[in-house]
Amino acid sequence: MSIIDKYNKRAKVINSLLCVGLDADFEKIPKKFLDMGNPQFEFNKWIIEETYEYASAFKPNIAFYEARGDQGIRELKMTMEYLIKNHPDIFTICDCKRADIGNTNQGYVDSLFDWFGFDAITIHPYLGSETLKPFLERTDKGSIILCRTSNPGAGELQDLLVDGKPLWQIVAEKVSNEWNKNNNCMLVVGATYPEEMKKIRAIVGDMTFLVPGIGAQGGSVEEIMKVGLNSQGLGLIISSSRGIIFSENPKEEAKKLCEEIRRNRGV
Repeated sequence: MSIIDKYNKRAKVINSLLCVGLDADFEKIPKKFLDMGNPQFEFNKWIIEETYEYASAFKPNIAFYEARGDQGIRELKMTMEYLIKNHPDIFTICDCKRADIGNTNQGYVDSLFDWFGFDAITIHPYLGSETLKPFLERTDKGSIILCRTSNPGAGELQDLLVDGKPLWQIVAEKVSNEWNKNNNCMLVVGATYPEEMKKIRAIVGDMTFLVPGIGAQGGSVEEIMKVGLNSQGLGLIISSSRGIIFSENPKEEAKKLCEEIRRNRGV
């Protein structure tokens, strides 16, 4: 069973493609948590318990924890230990966008996959497949490769033409045809570019996409569900962070987005 099957199993059981981003920005955490000994962890634990029934994945962005030094790293580790113990069936993603030369990447593998215990991490393809081997060879873990990101300036490099094709298309083809030998690759494809998502789906078949850009960035659930679902009615990890975790009622916001996904999935 591939690591992606873990996500698919959870998605089927609860009929949800929702990923809750645990982007615990210290400046935005409610004061009641700031008065506790481990504020990011306590905030995350509360968010997890408010939203887990609607979530097939949780995705911390490591930057918010690294910014607080050893205390932040400790609280991210505590968050992962809590998830692994209490919600082992929920898929976990570290949004860290790592990649370097091979021996440096082995350090990231040891840290993020083995010490923290994440199921998958985000990586970028710019250094090529040779350097990414430590990630790609981990058949028990997922590598989510940046392809068409959701930010407004994504096209500055991603739209550059290479032999008449945009660079994002080259990345999709490379990952699908050459890098996914262990069936553990996924792609980051932003909700803000549904036309590109449609083309990428045609290129890569049933491969799973991590989809940022819903909510604060303006992506449409309806549009991405039309173009992004794979042949199994899966293939999307639809991520929302700020729109859920810093809302007045995280549980209600998670439920609302989950129900919108269910309506558009038609299952």
